[in-house]
Amino acid sequence: MTRSFDPGRRRFLGTGLALGCSAAASPLLTPVTFAAVPGENRLVVILLRGAMDSLDVVQPYGDKAFAAMRPTLKFGEAGGATDLDGFYSLHPALKPLMPLWQAGELGFVHAVSTPYRDRRSHFDGQDLLENGSASADGTLTPARDGWLNRALTMMPGADVRTAFAVGQEDMMLLDGKAPVSAWSPDAELDMSPQAHDLLDMIYAKDPAMQAASDAAFKLANEESGAMEGENRLGPVPLARYTAEQLSRESRIAAFSLGGWDTHRAQHQSLPRALSNLSDAILALKAGLGDTWGRTTVVCVTEFGRTARENGSRGTDHGTGGAMILAGGAVKGGKVYGAWPGLGEGDLFEDRDLQPTDDMRRWLGWTLRDMFDLAPSDIEARIFPELQMGKNPRFLA
Repeated sequence: MTRSFDPGRRRFLGTGLALGCSAAASPLLTPVTFAAVPGENRLVVILLRGAMDSLDVVQPYGDKAFAAMRPTLKFGEAGGATDLDGFYSLHPALKPLMPLWQAGELGFVHAVSTPYRDRRSHFDGQDLLENGSASADGTLTPARDGWLNRALTMMPGADVRTAFAVGQEDMMLLDGKAPVSAWSPDAELDMSPQAHDLLDMIYAKDPAMQAASDAAFKLANEESGAMEGENRLGPVPLARYTAEQLSRESRIAAFSLGGWDTHRAQHQSLPRALSNLSDAILALKAGLGDTWGRTTVVCVTEFGRTARENGSRGTDHGTGGAMILAGGAVKGGKVYGAWPGLGEGDLFEDRDLQPTDDMRRWLGWTLRDMFDLAPSDIEARIFPELQMGKNPRFLA
């Protein structure tokens, strides 16, 4: 078996073995997708679904206009914020990541976006982010595939890690011609001993597939026994499973975390989302061990949020946002990107952080530096109409 997205096989696993999937109902129970490629570098792409407010996460307190725009959504040192470089400070909920910053394994890219503009739809924005289109209006590339899958087609020797898939939802990011493998965590993997024996028979001559199967069900059983409630399979077990597979044949993984749509009471909802992300990154580092030194974690979101907070102590859909970079392969301890300012005339449409760079450019250079892809292929086939420009050299 070489394709994990075969619908007949999905029905066999999902129905024949009674593996009902509730992952689509929760932003934390989302598919983890893997791919194996040559070399020793690892890449993890985490999609932050819902539009992360970069101005709250990495606060530009050095911009004189910031305080007036965020009268309640700002933190000084007294509020738990950590100064990064004399201009930016880090949200208190990400304080557990400060050792990574100090070790040069955590960084940020501010004031970036995809080419998407004006409409600010989650659905269009997320599709464009995963598709890699240059469209400003929501139009996808003709194949409606994912930029990371297109990248896999250009990596000699890239192949499916396993053909193990449990779940109902695919990620466009890795949809396409290149074979990949997917595992979707389930809140209730109710498998009889007979059914598990059947899987053992099916995978008897495929050690990699057997190992992935055993790891998936072990994880599900441990979490169902140890945790109760809506977070039974949250970001930490997702990250642990990801790290386990990346410690084997896998080299590329992608999953998503939700909870970033903060229209109201952002001071309550954003810390939860950031804590989940922080926990996931630290779980990846712990699980990867020495492999962390060859790993890049890229966290991206469909767009940013309004520069001014609204009347509900939240923020609305915006444009410019930020990327979060982590891993031993990252030249961290730095906030990258050209800051556009928040003063009069600086904002996009007088409401949003003005993007000063194309997020796809940073993703393109990630692929170039980690997997030695040709810039000409990245510009023409992976990210259409992209101008990669000068290498920002944010990877070791």
